[in-house]
Amino acid sequence: MSIVNFADKFSMFSDHWSPKVIAEMNDYQFKVVKIKGEFVWHQHEETDEVFIVIEGRMHIEFEDRTLTLETGEMYVVPKGVRHKPYAEQECSVLLVEPRGVVNTGEVEGDLTAENDVWI
Repeated sequence: MSIVNFADKFSMFSDHWSPKVIAEMNDYQFKVVKIKGEFVWHQHEETDEVFIVIEGRMHIEFEDRTLTLETGEMYVVPKGVRHKPYAEQECSVLLVEPRGVVNTGEVEGDLTAENDVWI
């Protein structure tokens, strides 16, 4: 394992909503993703999902409210909670989740990303 520089990792790709693995700890993966626009409503039945905003601003919409996360802020979406992330401008995010988690949960569609893509 070597030092991971977030700026270097984010400079290696330009696509949105396609998480890239940058490290693993036990059975957990650290994934970088650029988000912009609307995602899909989804949930993860078996695990919580951690969003850490590295740069920019993102929103997480829930059934009853919307949260806004700014650079340097983090939020944990509890397992089984339906949510929809979105960003008006490009936002760089670090995700922490167990290996094998599909980005769209049980929802299959155009935004379902390939899993375990390392950069």
